[in-house]
Amino acid sequence: MSNERSFFKRLRTGGGEESEMSFIDHLEILRWHIVRSAIAIVSSAILFFIYIDEIFDQVIMGPTHNDFISYRVFCKLSHLLGMGDSLCMPPMKMNLQVTSISGTFMSSITIAISGGILLALPFVFWEVWKFIKPALKPSELKYTQGIIFWVSMFFFIGAAFGYFMLAPFTFNFLSNYTIGAMGAIDYRPTLSDYLDTLIDITLGAGIAFELPMATWLLSKLGIITPGFLREYRKYAYVVLLVLAAIITPSPDWGSQLIVVIPLVMLYEISIFIAARIQKKRDAEWE
Repeated sequence: MSNERSFFKRLRTGGGEESEMSFIDHLEILRWHIVRSAIAIVSSAILFFIYIDEIFDQVIMGPTHNDFISYRVFCKLSHLLGMGDSLCMPPMKMNLQVTSISGTFMSSITIAISGGILLALPFVFWEVWKFIKPALKPSELKYTQGIIFWVSMFFFIGAAFGYFMLAPFTFNFLSNYTIGAMGAIDYRPTLSDYLDTLIDITLGAGIAFELPMATWLLSKLGIITPGFLREYRKYAYVVLLVLAAIITPSPDWGSQLIVVIPLVMLYEISIFIAARIQKKRDAEWE
């Protein structure tokens, strides 16, 4: 609790003791950080809306195309590894529909806003960092060099993983899944359902790939240790395998391996990060 009070005191004073800011001044600074972030997101969203047709055809609907790059790469990789057609996806059977008169327009707004958030995220991270930076001590600042780059990089790698790997597996599996008698169900998902799923997968994967950065922060705060991560490694692997089995469209080991390997690598990177921080902390105490 005392650490939290110290943090906010440093945030108010800008890292020094000379001139403590009032609560209203503090809110005013926060407001301008939020305003600049909102302007960046809206500007990026407008750019996406201008090119909405191209983005919708080539990016949003990309995973539904039978010649999508991920399908071709998976199939070639399957043959290269001698796995036959185990990673080759069957043709997609997805015809989207709009059930409201404003559905198409609202979907365009959703695409523009989501794209705007993705494009403006590095700037938003930078604004958050500028707000927090005055509360950090010089000894803390030296460990945060390049933090905006690393946070942005992990997020975009995760988003790309979700879009190019998880989304194709998910949509292909769901579009070809049947129940009961053949032809008894007319599969026509709505455009809004498709967009919600694609956005959730992409943003969710981007957030999941922030695990190394979260580990860095929690290790700095002393909440987790490399020993804790190593002790529960076997349980974490079981959770990752179950997650991969849920995500992948078929029970063969090849498709599950493609999903679980990056997740395991992230966990091991997190252990390495925690160990480095622990080593530096031990050296400072000596």
